[in-house]
Amino acid sequence: MYAIIETGGKQYKVEAGDVIFVEKLGAEDDSEYTFDKVIAVGTDDGIKVGATYVSGATVAAKVVKNGKGKKITVMTYKPKKNEKRKLGHRQPYTKVEISAINA
Repeated sequence: MYAIIETGGKQYKVEAGDVIFVEKLGAEDDSEYTFDKVIAVGTDDGIKVGATYVSGATVAAKVVKNGKGKKITVMTYKPKKNEKRKLGHRQPYTKVEISAINA
């Protein structure tokens, strides 16, 4: 059984036991989180797709940790103006482990 969920403006195909990195959620470490924006649920019988979301379907997950990704460096430069700028950015994320899919 698998499900397609939406969180942080992105879509993820998940199964029970998967560990995924999503955009930062407002949840503490070692807490339970429920994704209610389920777009589709696939079972042995077939696939169930909602008009927007599948009604009554949820995906339960456990928050493993919150953290920041690797640093990326952004350089801006304007020629002939002696204008340069160096910026760094670390994107926050939440690592979750999918525990159950409730269709």
